[in-house]
Amino acid sequence: MTEPKYSLDDIRKNVSRIDNEIIKLLAERRQVSLEVAKSKIQTAKPVRDLQREQELLLRLIDAGKDQQLDAQYVTQIFHTIIEDSVLFQQAYLQKLTNPDSLQPVARVSFLGAKGSYSNLASRNYFSKKQTKLVEMSCSTFRDVLQVVETGNADYGVLPIENTSSGSINEVYDLLQHTSLSIVGEITQPIEHCLLAAVETNTENIDTLYSHPQPHQQCSEYLHSMGDITQEYCSSTAEAMKLVAELKQPNVAAIGNASSGELYGLTPIKSDIANQQENFTRFIVVARKPVEVTSLIPAKTTLIMSTAQKAGSLVECLLVLRNLNINMSKLESRPVIGNPWEEMFYVDVEVNLKSEVMQEALEELTRLTRFIKVLGCYPSENIKPADVEIN
Repeated sequence: MTEPKYSLDDIRKNVSRIDNEIIKLLAERRQVSLEVAKSKIQTAKPVRDLQREQELLLRLIDAGKDQQLDAQYVTQIFHTIIEDSVLFQQAYLQKLTNPDSLQPVARVSFLGAKGSYSNLASRNYFSKKQTKLVEMSCSTFRDVLQVVETGNADYGVLPIENTSSGSINEVYDLLQHTSLSIVGEITQPIEHCLLAAVETNTENIDTLYSHPQPHQQCSEYLHSMGDITQEYCSSTAEAMKLVAELKQPNVAAIGNASSGELYGLTPIKSDIANQQENFTRFIVVARKPVEVTSLIPAKTTLIMSTAQKAGSLVECLLVLRNLNINMSKLESRPVIGNPWEEMFYVDVEVNLKSEVMQEALEELTRLTRFIKVLGCYPSENIKPADVEIN
């Protein structure tokens, strides 16, 4: 057996040097992408050019092969880099379009204490906007909206749908009655664990604390645990705080492992969600709407109530189809106080200012009993360009 050429300390120092160089290059690439955004303002070209992205990825895959790098590895890394570049350019263009909308410091309300999933989503969203937060925790979704409506917060962050448990109906119901506008969105990965305050194992657990949504999203695993008591809390952060105070080997919380550390909890079982890929989409609301530049992908959310006759909803949806407007979400909720009447929430992938959306609104206004735009905002769900990996 041959002796290593370098000591482990020397090897680690070399790895650190390379890592630092990568960080510098990533920062340099991000700044170059800003110059790309400035150029696109002059030429009125959209931020995303899928053909260009595909060509770039194919070239990088070939270059990676020359360096014995797996195509999947290269693709995964550069999908992340391209996503960051697109979001960075979008934030820059939106700041130019709405110079007063994003301040260096923002007051943001969210459900639960620090460490809740809503808090994590808030931090993630505003960090991409290079905005510092004054964090305002709330005990209910209604409170999240109310503190923004009264001017005590600048923004509110609310979960709207989950890939495992579906729509958060309470939020949809509250949106019927708010005067706020949706100004942004973010999709947050949800990584549920069982968290305990003392050394224990899953066999000892007979009581679980969390918000109702995590209980629902982990229902299959919880069923496998047998006869356990499921206690509901106002947020995952509240559940973690409670378990930390109880300090008992038979109780656990469902929450995020890194958030659990804030409360002195450790994971005793990871990856307990029904779906391997578990994501929650959050919306950001504010008192004033934002204008979305035509250079970036946009979403428009509206609510409408149709006539109580056969085919009314179909007629409305045909308006979108005939105008080639892609609908990404359709949700129905009962109208409080009006039995059997439904309010329909619709997300469409089009800018509110566009001629086609204005034409759609004109036709929908004629066909519906009630219609209201809840907001137009940048689409931050950056779908990666498709490339064929051989």
